[in-house]
Amino acid sequence: MSRKNSGRPGRRTGYRLPQTFTARIMPSDHPGGRAASGYIMREWTEKADFSDGGRRLDVFWQGCLDEEGVPRARIQDWIRQGRAAIDGRVCVKPGTRLVPGQTLELSAEEPEGTITPDEGALAVLHADGCLAVIDKPAGLTVHPAPSVRETTLVHLAAHRFPALLDQGGERPGIVHRLDKDTSGLIVLALHDASRRTLTRMFGDRDVYKEYLALVAGVPAPGGIVSAPVGRHPVIKTRMAVTAGGRPAETRFRRLWTATDRSASLVRVRILTGRTHQIRVHMAHIGHPLLGDRLYAEKSVAGRAPRQMLHAWQLRLAHPESREKLSFFVPPPADFMAVLERLCRDRTCVGLTGAAGGGKSAVGRFAAELGVPVFCADRAVADSYAPGGAGSAIIAHHLGGGFLDPDGGVDKAALLAAMCASDSLRREVERLVHPLVRESLAAFMAAPGPDLRLAEIPLLCEAGLAESVDLTAAVFRPDEARHAHLHERGWDAERIGMMESWQWPQEKKLRMAHLVLDNSGSLEDLRRRTKSLLRAAEDISRGRARRRMDCLTALFEHPDTMDESELTHVSPAR
Repeated sequence: MSRKNSGRPGRRTGYRLPQTFTARIMPSDHPGGRAASGYIMREWTEKADFSDGGRRLDVFWQGCLDEEGVPRARIQDWIRQGRAAIDGRVCVKPGTRLVPGQTLELSAEEPEGTITPDEGALAVLHADGCLAVIDKPAGLTVHPAPSVRETTLVHLAAHRFPALLDQGGERPGIVHRLDKDTSGLIVLALHDASRRTLTRMFGDRDVYKEYLALVAGVPAPGGIVSAPVGRHPVIKTRMAVTAGGRPAETRFRRLWTATDRSASLVRVRILTGRTHQIRVHMAHIGHPLLGDRLYAEKSVAGRAPRQMLHAWQLRLAHPESREKLSFFVPPPADFMAVLERLCRDRTCVGLTGAAGGGKSAVGRFAAELGVPVFCADRAVADSYAPGGAGSAIIAHHLGGGFLDPDGGVDKAALLAAMCASDSLRREVERLVHPLVRESLAAFMAAPGPDLRLAEIPLLCEAGLAESVDLTAAVFRPDEARHAHLHERGWDAERIGMMESWQWPQEKKLRMAHLVLDNSGSLEDLRRRTKSLLRAAEDISRGRARRRMDCLTALFEHPDTMDESELTHVSPAR
């Protein structure tokens, strides 16, 4: 699809100034042939796509100029004034139906620009008299518009490059654009000839642009989103995937995913430049941008101060010398701050140990320090209560003989049966361990502090070690453990039975990341619990730093995105 004279990719708007149309398109004596005094001529050139077949001429141009805020009635007036052409012939009928492949042209008068240069800060990465490459901060609008009254990038650029104003209009030098709250690289044409060349290069896809985005969830490792984008049928400030929209294609690769799988970093390329295209397409496949208050749910929009989208790479041939130019700029501070928070994931320490080792005391001390604590024994006891999931499962699989009259599990009867039958014990564990896993997952997902402790006697035996971030084991000499269990009323037979159901203490210690020595006093254990939690926090911070270091290295040594073997991604259901 050939596109020319575009002001930004996908919209294909632009200027040729000052200039009237040729007689073949618009004769000089035609009302649309020349600009009145105090006005300049704007021209747009498009090529009808396959999907445009049968579309009305005015509807086509309305879709192209939607971002300009041009109403359909005004477009119809321009067409009736002879300002439209199809394959070089003037067309004055707004309802003319299009044929794929036709070259379409439209012109309009615009008041000469009244841009007042502003001497504010502007991050210019390159300027050579032909073009300038600028690192646009988030929050800065690219060019003036009827709804924009504040200083724009054009105002700042006009102060730095006064010749820019020779192009006239309110968008001098603009050959593509970024949304106000999107940061990153943007090119300005510093004179009219370079503007025409750059516009053509963007339209012909001869410019390599790549974005970084933080999106919700975990998208596919890579993919293509091909879905038409147009104005939302009801909410006019939004775009949407709609059957009547213009063709749009977005390609992406997933770079990194947070350990809690709540967000991912993706690199993105767009082959068209529809308004809000990346934001619309990523939301369309179920992975909206963090901070996007227009296309994401509140829970996702609130996770960042703005939409997390940054134009980080730009590669093109110089419009005059054809020298290959390559620019990149790492994400700004607000983007990196969100990324750093995602790297600092929640850390759950799984606490285990032999019976009588002091696990409950460690859990109690951790709770006193404000650390949320999960207790597997308590979770099982709660599920055994009347109406609980555990009591229902026991009744379903083992019958009602192990239930109290109120419907709860008779724990004494069940324990006696488990002691008498090893096969029954294994069956009960098979039924109950999934309940513990489910309760643990809910505990880890609940709001609260990032550091948590999960006391699980059978942490390794039940396969739950993989569900936590760190494992810690409490060591206590066997003599001290057994003495403590005797004080609790356990005889030697019961101690032997319970220990046979678990790994030996030595094996648990070998499997743990951290070991807590409980061979001293209770106060010693309290102090060591505090040290254990501090060590867990240090480990978590170290992991986060290593993740950030890897991502920072990627930002500082960019390559082009591998677009091979990408497949089309279906919309979210």
